[in-house]
Amino acid sequence: MQTLLNLLSGVALLVWGTHIVRTGVLRVFGASLRHVLARSVGNRATAFLSGLGVTALVQSSSATALIASSFVGQGLIKLGPALVIMLGADLGTALMAMVFSLDLRWLSPLLIIGGVIAFLPRKNSRAGQVGRVALGLGVIILALQLVMLATQPMRNAQGVQVLFASLSGDILLDMLIGVVFTLLSWSSLSVVLLTAALVASGLIAVPVALSLVLGANLGSGLLALLVNLRTPGAGRHVAVGNLFFKLAGCLIFGLALAPVAGVLADFDSQPHRQVLEFHILFNLTLGLLFVFLTDAVARLVSRWIPVPQLPVSQAEPRHLDSAALKTPAVALANAAREALRIGDTVEQMLHGMLRVIRTNDSALVAGIVNLEEDVDRLYTAVKLYLTQISREALDEKEGARWSEIMQLTINLEHVGDILESIIRDLRDKKIAHRLMFSDPGMREIEELHAKLITNLRLGLSVFLSGDLKSAQMLLAEKESFRDLERVFAGTHLDRLSGQSLRSIETSSLHLDIISDMRRINSFFCSTAYPILEQAGQLRRSRLRGESTITRS
Repeated sequence: MQTLLNLLSGVALLVWGTHIVRTGVLRVFGASLRHVLARSVGNRATAFLSGLGVTALVQSSSATALIASSFVGQGLIKLGPALVIMLGADLGTALMAMVFSLDLRWLSPLLIIGGVIAFLPRKNSRAGQVGRVALGLGVIILALQLVMLATQPMRNAQGVQVLFASLSGDILLDMLIGVVFTLLSWSSLSVVLLTAALVASGLIAVPVALSLVLGANLGSGLLALLVNLRTPGAGRHVAVGNLFFKLAGCLIFGLALAPVAGVLADFDSQPHRQVLEFHILFNLTLGLLFVFLTDAVARLVSRWIPVPQLPVSQAEPRHLDSAALKTPAVALANAAREALRIGDTVEQMLHGMLRVIRTNDSALVAGIVNLEEDVDRLYTAVKLYLTQISREALDEKEGARWSEIMQLTINLEHVGDILESIIRDLRDKKIAHRLMFSDPGMREIEELHAKLITNLRLGLSVFLSGDLKSAQMLLAEKESFRDLERVFAGTHLDRLSGQSLRSIETSSLHLDIISDMRRINSFFCSTAYPILEQAGQLRRSRLRGESTITRS
């Protein structure tokens, strides 16, 4: 019993090590890996190599499938190139299994000690996350040693022999067991490494091990499908196409398993190496067979599983994929895209407000109030989504981006509340009494409104790009808007002195609206503060080289 527990603990440690490496690499290089994949789809060779390289780093083809699927779901890349990336990703996991099979016992203690020293003092820094990756690699190597040690006394144990005798050499049954093990451990790499260790210990025969490897590959395809079930649009097509490759490979190699095993035995006399070489051969063959057929497979998958063309409610989030929460870089990008949708909704409210002011159309009021409810709903969704991202999983740059997204959504929600208040005041104080602003007063409101639209768009652009010059321009616009609001308040008072009837009737409402527009503009312009602070150009009350500013 103790021996079996030792084996199971070694397996658990192996699975945990692969998880540590995968999450650590995604936290450190997640944004860079997304950039590499997005830029690699120009031709098949670079797409294949990028998939191979990214997966070799993250130790998980499922993580690569998640990134590629999110790109396809958002329309950033086509399905065909994404399938090429997945062919490279599968070969990447096979090559890493071969690397971990080498005698790296000397490296394990160095990685574990160095990883702990780097990680514990600086958990949220880039250096700390690199230490986490080193720790995970050391744990994987240590776990493989523990599995080998645990299996040695098991060779002569009667109960263990009966247990492994259930792996009878029936290809379909053994493949099914490989699939189940992969789904339970959530890692095909762990199953392949464990299978090679069991073969090296003499507990299972090579033909049985090859069937388990086929099952592990099929299981990895199912894992990718499970991870991407909630991916919107055509994103899940990537996992379906990849699963099609796996099924085709299992069919081909299942029929030719005996001759392939014979060739591997002639090529290499070490049984455990035969298992790993078979894993590489399987995925390399799939790459060579399908790399020029991915577009045809993409058309076939799209025909089998059409994307429903249903209208998406403006009130429901589109980009907050819960499957991406384990990949902070992807999750933050999703939240940023949803925050931009809130900005678009606020712009709709601004245009609606001006139409109500011009036309006294009471029918528009209800529609704008509904838009404000959409803003609240999307704000709540983004806020809850961001809170589900582990703050410990973010490095300093990602943590700053998390704060920027949260602050933008809060500001836009405040703007929505202000606009709703303006609309209700227009309904109760202007439309109900059939009042109209004076022509000069209307022109002033229209000029301020045009500046609001411009500054909203500029603010969203600054949020998206982080451009310093645009941030400086945005903050200058804040001061300009404030000065213009003061001028217009003064001209309105002049009109009151001239006994303008329309100005007298709408005086309080007019002053309230232009004051609220100044508050709204301040929220839009606050997007510039993080960029200016990072550049060291923001003081408490002055922009270097510019006139005095405040945060109000």
